[in-house]
Amino acid sequence: MTQTYHHGALREALIVAAETILERDGIAALTLRAAAREAGVSHAAPSHHFGSLSGLLSELAASGFVRLRQHLVDAVGVAGPDRYMAGLSRGYVAFARSSPGLFRLMFRSEQLDWSNPVLSAAGGATFTMLLPPSSGDGTDKASPTLSLLGNAMAHWSMVHGLATLLIDGRLSAVANEMSRGLSVEDLVKEILRSGVPPAH
Repeated sequence: MTQTYHHGALREALIVAAETILERDGIAALTLRAAAREAGVSHAAPSHHFGSLSGLLSELAASGFVRLRQHLVDAVGVAGPDRYMAGLSRGYVAFARSSPGLFRLMFRSEQLDWSNPVLSAAGGATFTMLLPPSSGDGTDKASPTLSLLGNAMAHWSMVHGLATLLIDGRLSAVANEMSRGLSVEDLVKEILRSGVPPAH
C-alpha cells in the first residue's frame, strides 16, 4: 500500500528505509526500488528526490556523519577535556557498533558522491572533531599544524581500525584463539587504554 508523505517527510522516510535495508540485508540489497518498497511509496519516488542510488547513499552517509559527530560530542562531554581523545575513541567505536552497516557505507568512497554538499558538510564537521582542542598555543582547527594533523590522523587510523575489526568480528576471533576466557570487551578496553594518546 502506497503511503502519502509531504515532501520533506518523504525524503526522510526514504533515508530511514534505506538504512533499515542496509542494516538488515546488506549493501547489495539496497536499491532505489527496494527503498521505495520499504517506505511504501511509488518506485519513482527515490529517483525524484535523490536522482540515483549514489545520491541516496550519499544522503544516507551524510545522516550517518551527523550522528557520528553527535556520538563524539556526547562521549567527549562525558570524558571531560583532559580525556578528549579517550572520549573520542569510545564515541567512535560505540557508533560503529550501533550501526555497522551505516558505518561501513560512510567510508566506501566508490559509492558516495563527495561533491554532494550535504555529505561534504556533514563529513567535514565530523572530521574536525578528530583534532584535539587548542592547547593554548594559538593552534586553529581550521589550519592545524602538520604535527597536530599527523597526530590526529594517526589516532583516527587506530580507532577506525579498531572499530572495523570489531564490527567485522575479527577481535572475537583473536580473543577466542589467543586467550581462553578473554572477552572482547576486555580486549577493547585494553586497546583503548594503551592506544589513546593525550589530548594534545
